[in-house]
Amino acid sequence: MKKNELITLKIEDIGVNGEGIGKVDGYTLFVKDALIGDRAEVKITKAKKNYGYARLMQVLEPSCDRVEAKCPVARQCGGCQIQELSYEKQLEFKEKKVRGNLERIGGFAPEELDEVMEPICGMEEPFYYRNKAQFPFGTDKQGHIVTGFYAGRTHQIIPNTECALGVKQNREILEMIVDFMNIHHITTYDETTGEGLLRHVLIRYGFRTGEIMVCLIINGDNFPKSEKLVDNLREIPGMTSITLNVNRERTNVILGREIKVLWGQAYITDYIGNVKYQISPLSFYQVNPVQTENLYGQALEYAGLHGNETVWDLYCGIGTISLFLAQKAKQVYGVEIIPQAIEDAKRNAALNGIENAQFFVGKSEEVLPQYYENYAKEHGGEKAYADVIVVDPPRKGCDETLLETMIQMQPERIVYVSCDSATLARDLKYLCENGYELKRVRAVDMFANTVHVETIVALHRTDM
Repeated sequence: MKKNELITLKIEDIGVNGEGIGKVDGYTLFVKDALIGDRAEVKITKAKKNYGYARLMQVLEPSCDRVEAKCPVARQCGGCQIQELSYEKQLEFKEKKVRGNLERIGGFAPEELDEVMEPICGMEEPFYYRNKAQFPFGTDKQGHIVTGFYAGRTHQIIPNTECALGVKQNREILEMIVDFMNIHHITTYDETTGEGLLRHVLIRYGFRTGEIMVCLIINGDNFPKSEKLVDNLREIPGMTSITLNVNRERTNVILGREIKVLWGQAYITDYIGNVKYQISPLSFYQVNPVQTENLYGQALEYAGLHGNETVWDLYCGIGTISLFLAQKAKQVYGVEIIPQAIEDAKRNAALNGIENAQFFVGKSEEVLPQYYENYAKEHGGEKAYADVIVVDPPRKGCDETLLETMIQMQPERIVYVSCDSATLARDLKYLCENGYELKRVRAVDMFANTVHVETIVALHRTDM
């Protein structure tokens, strides 16, 4: 295969970034915007020895699962990579992706997976589900203020105030801010020069409470005539929190550390199940509340709690899963590396009157092994024990030191929540080679119209 060569191929799969995958005489090509089932003409843009990349020139025969995108800039934006694939096919693809990784990387036999895999948990409405969005602000070549989302792997803003995944209130808020800036000649931040004021606007929405947060991220100390902007924003039903976040750094990191309240509270509240959470601009909080409740309900079911258990929740964030589990457990210990998140977790525990949850700041792969070692020293060699351990690690999965400590603590059950089924499969292989067996597996579609999928797994100790 050579660069600029035109090829006709059938798309058979989707890659990790949403690109279509097809083969010609055993040679694999990755094609952006192509979907499973498409027969397409493509132009090779980069040719390696065994694989290459190509641009979609035209769809010769569209897939029977191809649908019209709800968002007019879906391809340019790239945020929802598979919006043009029917939702039924999206779910099928994600389920196959999880299963494929468990077979290929985890080494689990197909017949074993037939026994333990449960149907993927999809959404009734796969649009307008995000309770949080961060919109960059900039100026186009004609000097007009624009906001929307960055095109994939660039910092070019695709103007769009009505994302099909976000809540419908976003548009009114963003257009109000743009109009205000035009009237009062307020500048947008320029990454090249480091000049200009408004960098991003963060919007959060409480699906159960209807509360709205607007946070202006600025390259300075104050927002001119902010009291007038506040008066405008306050008219929007549900407006609860209007804040400034100061970020003067020449960085791609969106939020700075300093928060100034312009009006209302420094947070909004929302619920997952019966648990109430305070959410600040800096809080980590799952972006899909409908599916989060399904996911955590599944975690609670997989944990099999009866009221007498000691549970460790590793990578606990602001304690979302911890507080869910604390409703049914005797004692829950949560571990998270971000101090702000642990402060949020403690505050949320107090908010709900939950007294059987304790939280530690630190790396899970350091805190749990250290606790295990210290416990033995302080208790005459007696081993620390947990009935259930829940892990919800970042994309890289669990450190082997942590997995080893989990095995040494011999919990009856391990619940593993994963945002990357490849590292999940690797870690499950290790755990199942060291005294655990796979009991239940379920994919949960937390991010409809994207290639991402959450997976939840229940493991039981084999000597029980």
